Amino acid sequence: MRNRPALSFIFFTLLLDVLGFGLLIPVAPKLVQSLGGGNEQNAAWVYGFLVATYSLMQFFFAPILGALSDRFGRRPVLLVALFGSGLDYFAGAMAPNLLILFITRAINGISGASITVCNAYIADVTPPEKRHIGYGILGAAFGLGFVIGPLMGGILGEYDIRYPFYAAGILTMINWLYGYFFLPESLSQERRKHASIAQAGMNPFATMGILARYPLVARMAASLFMVNLAMFSLHATWVYFTSNKFDWTPKQIGWSLATVGVGAVIVQGGLARKLIPALGERNSLVWGLVIGIVAYAAYALVPQGWMIYAVIAVASIGGICGPAGQAIITKSVQPHEQGAVQGSLIALQSIANVIAPIAASNVFAFFISEQAPVHFPGAPLMLASMLAGVGTVIAVWATRGLPDSRLVKSEPDQATTASQRS
Repeated sequence: MRNRPALSFIFFTLLLDVLGFGLLIPVAPKLVQSLGGGNEQNAAWVYGFLVATYSLMQFFFAPILGALSDRFGRRPVLLVALFGSGLDYFAGAMAPNLLILFITRAINGISGASITVCNAYIADVTPPEKRHIGYGILGAAFGLGFVIGPLMGGILGEYDIRYPFYAAGILTMINWLYGYFFLPESLSQERRKHASIAQAGMNPFATMGILARYPLVARMAASLFMVNLAMFSLHATWVYFTSNKFDWTPKQIGWSLATVGVGAVIVQGGLARKLIPALGERNSLVWGLVIGIVAYAAYALVPQGWMIYAVIAVASIGGICGPAGQAIITKSVQPHEQGAVQGSLIALQSIANVIAPIAASNVFAFFISEQAPVHFPGAPLMLASMLAGVGTVIAVWATRGLPDSRLVKSEPDQATTASQRS
């Protein structure tokens, strides 16, 4: 694989993005309450809008950053976004009221949309037949950030609820300095999209129209949207579900989330490199999604808390669907439009992250209420299983006819051509 130092930078960039988000999980609700969020119930409601603000900004700016990186290169966009994130964390640490905190989270959503450019960078520096490895590295970064972030936030938050913000700012600035001095540009001048700034994705709704140019990508986007709805439904209700059904403490919940992160690191950072070439990208995508369907349902139905960990172990293997799906998508996109396409996909993910928590929380609230026909705190996870099922059906349909990409029969050039024709 080419440009290993560059891949290391991208790994740490995404790691810090996720770490910065994760380390706020233990302290942000308390910070909201301390800044005037009211009692615990009201503070939770305000915190929900805080998360939605972050996702909405990602929706609007992910396509923009992706399109700008197609025009001006990946390096300058990444560096500006990182610098903005670092400053924003420091501003959040010093926020005197809720209004300023909301503004900082909005800015962080804009700069956090740099994951779009990270995905495009991976497509630039890895050959098509090894692209799943690059996206597996990103998946490992996500998992590791989800392990370190909440643990780090909890430890620092014991001393001061603002310390995690300072820590995120310092780490992000260190990564910015590394990128400034060592990160090479991945998109050559001849491969850039020479369009005006006005055409570079200023309208996120119009920018997502780029998916229509690639029918395979458009169908995969629909599948990913349903899968993201499922995933974010689980994220939004995990604390409530495990507390209600198993009486788990915050410490037990934290350990379960850390276990999920460890599984992601092991599978996407290592095991995926073996499984995806052996199974083929399409098979890895489909079987990974099927494992997800079963895992969501199992979470909802297991009678004992310790069984959750067994489900997590199996569910982690399903993580191979992520890098496999990204490899399929990037092979069918022209180099000068990788950023715009990745931005559109992240924008759709952001929409899912706004819709899913609201829907899943309401489902949970109903099924633990007296009006429910049966007390079933796992209802939102069963909903997630059904959503993942719809996404799997779409993925099977979208990738029909793709050639076998297993290592023993690798024909990357033919696979690329077939993808572009789909």
